[in-house]
Amino acid sequence: MDSGTPPLRSRRQRAVTGRIPLAVVVVDADGLVSHWSSGARRLFGHSKEDAVGQPAGDLMPVSGALTEDRTGRVNGANDAYDEGYDGYDELGPELHGRSSYPTAGRARLSDEGRPRLDVLWWAYPLAGPGPGRHLVLAADVAQFRIDAGADSTRIAPSFSLHTEFPDAESLAGQLPHILPNMSVADAERIVAQVLELGYPVLEFSHHDRVPVTPDWGVPRRAPGRPGRAYGTKEPAGPGSDPVHHHAGHQPDDRPAFAAAPAPELDLEYAAVRERLEFLNEVSGLIGSSLDLSRTIREVTSAAVPRFADFAGTHLRAAVLAGEGFPTGRPDVTTIWHRVWVEHNDEPGRWDDTVPVGEAIAFPEHTPFFQCMVTGEPVLIPRLSEEDGDRISAQFEKRDLRPLINNRSMLLVPLKARDVVLGFMVLMRRQGRQPFDDMDRTTGAELAARAGLVLDNARMYTYQENVADTLQDSMLPQVAARMAGCDIATRYLPGARLGRIGGDWFDSVKLPGSRTALVVGDVMGHGLNSAAMMGQLRTAVQTMATMEMPPAQLLRNLDDLAQRLGENYLATCLYAVYDPIRSELQIANAGHIPPVVVRAADGRSELLDLPTGAPIGVGGVPFETATVRVRPGDRLVLCTDGLVEVRGQDIGAGLAALCESAAHPAASMDHACDTIIRALNTHGGRKDDVALLMARLNGIPDGDVAEWQLALDPREVARARRLVRGKLYDWDLPQAVESAELMVSELVTNAVRHARIRHVGLRLVRNDALLCEVSDDEPAPASLLGATADDEFGRGLRVVSRLARGWGSSSTARGKTVWFEQTLGGKGSRMTRS
Repeated sequence: MDSGTPPLRSRRQRAVTGRIPLAVVVVDADGLVSHWSSGARRLFGHSKEDAVGQPAGDLMPVSGALTEDRTGRVNGANDAYDEGYDGYDELGPELHGRSSYPTAGRARLSDEGRPRLDVLWWAYPLAGPGPGRHLVLAADVAQFRIDAGADSTRIAPSFSLHTEFPDAESLAGQLPHILPNMSVADAERIVAQVLELGYPVLEFSHHDRVPVTPDWGVPRRAPGRPGRAYGTKEPAGPGSDPVHHHAGHQPDDRPAFAAAPAPELDLEYAAVRERLEFLNEVSGLIGSSLDLSRTIREVTSAAVPRFADFAGTHLRAAVLAGEGFPTGRPDVTTIWHRVWVEHNDEPGRWDDTVPVGEAIAFPEHTPFFQCMVTGEPVLIPRLSEEDGDRISAQFEKRDLRPLINNRSMLLVPLKARDVVLGFMVLMRRQGRQPFDDMDRTTGAELAARAGLVLDNARMYTYQENVADTLQDSMLPQVAARMAGCDIATRYLPGARLGRIGGDWFDSVKLPGSRTALVVGDVMGHGLNSAAMMGQLRTAVQTMATMEMPPAQLLRNLDDLAQRLGENYLATCLYAVYDPIRSELQIANAGHIPPVVVRAADGRSELLDLPTGAPIGVGGVPFETATVRVRPGDRLVLCTDGLVEVRGQDIGAGLAALCESAAHPAASMDHACDTIIRALNTHGGRKDDVALLMARLNGIPDGDVAEWQLALDPREVARARRLVRGKLYDWDLPQAVESAELMVSELVTNAVRHARIRHVGLRLVRNDALLCEVSDDEPAPASLLGATADDEFGRGLRVVSRLARGWGSSSTARGKTVWFEQTLGGKGSRMTRS
């Protein structure tokens, strides 16, 4: 090399290949921006939201290119071009004679508060459908460092047909990547016009023109030559310099433009930075919700179209069902659900091939199985026809060949704590750069971040399912119809974390056709409150069947709460409805008062009851109040979560409750829904809500028959005659035989065990036939294990076999044994009504 050769450079210095970050902008026929890429945001400082819809000439120095002026002069509010720059109208003879011409230019921008910006730009006129009329590409000249002695004025943008360059077919295939966020049809149309009008190039000298390759991938490297980038020439020997060249031109003795060893000019560094920006943007998009399905949609959609043309996400069935953290490695029997599919093909293109929601087990000899079993990414740069046919053949009822053949495929596992929860299928179509090792790393990082978000959503879903299951198991299944009353209930979980609360309602069948109605509210939220609620509810049910007066029941419940712990506090309202006497007996332990809606005039009122102290306070007496009701009246019990609103007096909520409860309704369910809609209008409600409504129908006197029997064995026969006669009067002949037999057994036991007082016998006709036998012996009746030689002990077994249900309750005055018999004939009250 002669003495004019520049000094020896480090082998780390590489010639610029033209592969540079670009701003991509599409401008419509009115000169307004319709597409603004992230590169444009970085270069010109305007966000996409601020730029779209604004005049392009106000945002970048290319307004002259958007008119009929082919000189490329700037008509916007920007500084003049660099001195020595001639407007760059030398488009080349191959472009003259066309109806529309691309233009290029270089300009300096001065913006207050920002350093001066030296910009290279290319502008292409567009034809065809769509709003876009110009495609503008722009780059920052500051990306390039010029060697001493190089002619900086000759760094200029120009155009050249891509066939002038080596490996032209591969080079042209990379151009579509400048439009990663456009639809397939628009991108293909625009790229076709760009290739026809001329490939964008950088001209460093009169002889050297380098194609601009706006691809975010890593530059190609020659096999066996690490560090050699596409578009560069490896030094011929010691002391030689890397130079730019293209087919048909010999390199100069001295390069006119060479890269400096600054880090920002390392092309691999730029590619990594671009991927990190992608991952950072994706991280901001996913995880906005703890909803599992929404999280999967966000993760899948984030990959298309910027990283892939097709993305599909599969989850293990156990994860999707919220059954907890899966254990064990997946195998051929593991069921996976395709949760979401995203692609940039025409809508519905793959709905039949890979339908969303499908449950599938993946065959063993497929890349899908390899990914889910090993927990490692699987990269297939290009699926040949043979490979695609072989994979598709593993699926009996599915032809995957149109989807996967000739595509690049990347499978990445979604893992948490080293357990595969799912995997993503990523594909790029033919014509786009195949996935490479850096894409595999990027995909794995995307999947890792998605896996963490997915696991958080999975744990939240699991906890929600556990909370709902626990709450549902603690709330009773209240019968819609009890003796003399109809019941409807509603429960709304709170919006607090965990959704578990201490509100409850219940109904308990009592002797004498009576019904106990209960509503309670444990103070606090979460598992402790729910556990306490379960204990108190069980205690109320037990004590209710012992026929305790309401005040005594609350007294015992208060004692129990104090024994269980200091923090056991709850409010409770306990009412006993007697449909024969048409009365309510109610006791209140610090709860909000109930509402009674009168059937006669539709008027609603809050019952004025002795309030009492909450359960668990101790040392405070409770009182029982008796309220007369009429058939058709409605009783409304609820917890304070329905009527309390932060910042408002509870009196306003109670007034709204009275008003909404008085609205006419077609059914009990509709009446409950009316109340919920009227009072549950505040989006910030945190507390759970329990609502119980009972329509007090009563039992007419004609459906009740009562007799007193002496303590004489001969009364058993009389009891049978009385029952038989009454059933015939009620037109229930089909019930006579069984009723006689069961009444005979119960009266026989009562006569034998009674002490002083008489035996009571009562029949009640309702939806079923209710029979009650009472005596003054407090010991409850119970089934005995009678043998063949025993004279007694078989009576209750007969009743248990024939009755729909039976039971026994004891008080200080004695006991009552009852049974219910199904009525299917025309004489039942349900049939007559």
